[in-house]
Amino acid sequence: MFSQQDVKNIIGQVVGYSALPGCEVNVQWTEDDFIRFANNGITTSGYRVTQQVSITSTTADKRSGNAAVSELTSEALKKGVKQAEDLAAISRPNPEDMPPLPAQNYPSLSNFDAYTASSRGDVMVPHVKAVVGAAMKSNLVAAGFIQRSANAVGVGNKAGLFGYHTYTDSSLSHTVRNMEGTSSGWATQSSVSLQDLNGEEQAKVSIEKCLRGVNRKKLDPGKYTVIFEPAAVADLMGWLGFAFGARDAEQGQSFLSKPGAQGKGVGATFLGEKLFPEIITLRSDPFHPKLASTPWGPSLLPNEKISWIEKGVVKNLNYDRFWAQKAGKKPTPDTVNLVLDGQDNSLSDLIASVDRGLIVTRLWYIRVVQPKTWQLTGLTRDGVFLIENGKITDPVTNFRWNESPAEVLQRTIKLTQPVRVTNGETGSNMAPALITTDFNFASVSDAV
Repeated sequence: MFSQQDVKNIIGQVVGYSALPGCEVNVQWTEDDFIRFANNGITTSGYRVTQQVSITSTTADKRSGNAAVSELTSEALKKGVKQAEDLAAISRPNPEDMPPLPAQNYPSLSNFDAYTASSRGDVMVPHVKAVVGAAMKSNLVAAGFIQRSANAVGVGNKAGLFGYHTYTDSSLSHTVRNMEGTSSGWATQSSVSLQDLNGEEQAKVSIEKCLRGVNRKKLDPGKYTVIFEPAAVADLMGWLGFAFGARDAEQGQSFLSKPGAQGKGVGATFLGEKLFPEIITLRSDPFHPKLASTPWGPSLLPNEKISWIEKGVVKNLNYDRFWAQKAGKKPTPDTVNLVLDGQDNSLSDLIASVDRGLIVTRLWYIRVVQPKTWQLTGLTRDGVFLIENGKITDPVTNFRWNESPAEVLQRTIKLTQPVRVTNGETGSNMAPALITTDFNFASVSDAV
């Protein structure tokens, strides 16, 4: 693993080779183990170490070029700097490019787990065996992926900025299907500590969903009371985070813009107003012990705890450095490391409180339909079930849905405590299960 001194040396070399006024360097070192399994057997077992140095060079008139190298020899780093500078020379100026950040006071995070960093395939195989063995016992077919990683990251520039951080991460996700291919179940776990994963527990969840999902009923599309499990909520909240940009809100292009807000500035947004129920608090928390966060985000500003929604009130908007300067505001960290706070309810409590509705395992293929209202579309997947009189009864077919995650939260009436979920759509967030009303399913999908 790259030490702090290793990263300093690499950045120092690159900056020393740079001839342009601006030079930013990002360093990434990753060691990971992974096992892929399918058809009730291991298909791939891998171990790899990767390293990359990303170099961004900027001219005095704000033209930038980027190059990435994986070799750390002096010759390779020199070539990387030259390539970045050659690209900058032929690029168009970016009028919104900001001056390089000087030295920053990055926070110290505790998300490196020594056990996870030193673990190998022999620690992960029992989880795979637990999943596969349980699937075979139920005459089902399992496929999935388990991985763990140890990471060192660094950043620096010509203006004296420097940051270094190490963290670990791990995840296990899998799908089981019946032999006929007519029903599927899915489960996932992720944590900075591999010891938090449990293949046996996970298999119970996916197998129960798959066995219960046979002979699905076809319900008419329409608006339903819905319980979303944490995986579905995590994606909705991740997408909602993308919509908290101050620029869009102040230019009248966001659900956070007041009617007729275009060109009217800060006062024309819903900042400081209550748009959601009091039970809704959405925040960024890079210090959460379960999240594989870093001390800085894409903007290189220090990550910090920040509330976007607090007890239903829109508390902050996301100001990038350019728009913050233009609006006379302090720039904010990015809307990452999201946590949607919950309540002391279990999933069983939520189910018991629904007279008639649906419970959804997860969502996928999410895309933006209407940027201003932040209406999204997507599909349900791997288990949708009817709830009647507080009990899960019949499996039902999947749906295509059209909804705004902001409106989903506005209609939320009950939540569980959050758990960490890592999804393909929006990465890792801490999300609870929740009940929302009048969720719009636009059409039926026959996919499993």
